[in-house]
Amino acid sequence: MRTAGTAAITLTLTAGLLASVVSAITIGAADLSIGTVWAIIGEHLGLAKADVSVLRGHIVWNLRLPRVLAAATVGAGLAAVGAVMQTVTRNPLADPYLLGVSSGAALGAVLVIVAGIGSGMVAVSGGAFAGALATFAVVVLLTARRGALAPTRVVLAGIAIAQLCAACTSFVIIWVSDPRATQSITVWLSGSLAGSGWAKVCWALPVLAIVLLLVLSHARTLNAFAFGEEAAAALGVDVGRSRWLLLIGTALLTAVLVSISGAIGFVGLILPHAARFLTGPDHRRLLPVVVPAGAIFLIWVDTAARTVFEPRELPVGVLTAVLGVPAFLLLLHRREVRG
Repeated sequence: MRTAGTAAITLTLTAGLLASVVSAITIGAADLSIGTVWAIIGEHLGLAKADVSVLRGHIVWNLRLPRVLAAATVGAGLAAVGAVMQTVTRNPLADPYLLGVSSGAALGAVLVIVAGIGSGMVAVSGGAFAGALATFAVVVLLTARRGALAPTRVVLAGIAIAQLCAACTSFVIIWVSDPRATQSITVWLSGSLAGSGWAKVCWALPVLAIVLLLVLSHARTLNAFAFGEEAAAALGVDVGRSRWLLLIGTALLTAVLVSISGAIGFVGLILPHAARFLTGPDHRRLLPVVVPAGAIFLIWVDTAARTVFEPRELPVGVLTAVLGVPAFLLLLHRREVRG
């Protein structure tokens, strides 16, 4: 019965995701109808001929559609990463932003950009991956006790390392002393999907799919981790191998997402808890729900960020922080987080 309910929720969210993608494309300075959007998408997919202007076709296909898909990809990925991190660390406050993974990835990406090492998103993602993995490795080494992670210490260490990475990033930006580079990097670090194109979407989607398959294949392992590492080992889980495999996979995904959108905080904190209200803690039901929920959430937050204060655009990370900080404070005061 519970499985049927989860399937219904997943199908509803999937339909809502498709509707959100199309509806979000229609919102903006250029007035577009849902029919026009469908016609333009159909034309580019070779399904039909659209009787629309070249300008409208450009707005839909080259500007709004890739941006909306980028928002969906980042939202889905961060939500899944947050769910995994909260379970592996056994801390409900864990997410890529609070544990310093996003800040480490941002520092690595900025160093690659400033140093001019390689070119394109592959090089930036490589730097981001190295920064994300190094950051979380430091957090784990600082907080592990007898091979197990201490939940409260993980978040405290993550926040400290995140601040250190942010300070180092600021130092690099000041050292460069290039007003244009400083402005673009600052906006990017605030979390922005402006300028998202097909290249970014085509780079991030395969990584998202691979990591999601990895995580889904370890759903039972994650369920065992929820009872503690000793209990997981007693159930036959190779704790060390599974933990590092999941953390490296989520660090890779976080790095790719940071490379296309900057550091967007709190998505991985809010969405897993919201999904658990619907599905419970079983990751076989949680993961298929949290992924489309995260995608829908960030699509509409980004739509608000680019339209509410037109002609100005807010970094989407600003709005996620506005929504996420109250949720963080609420979770911080729950009994199970104390101590």
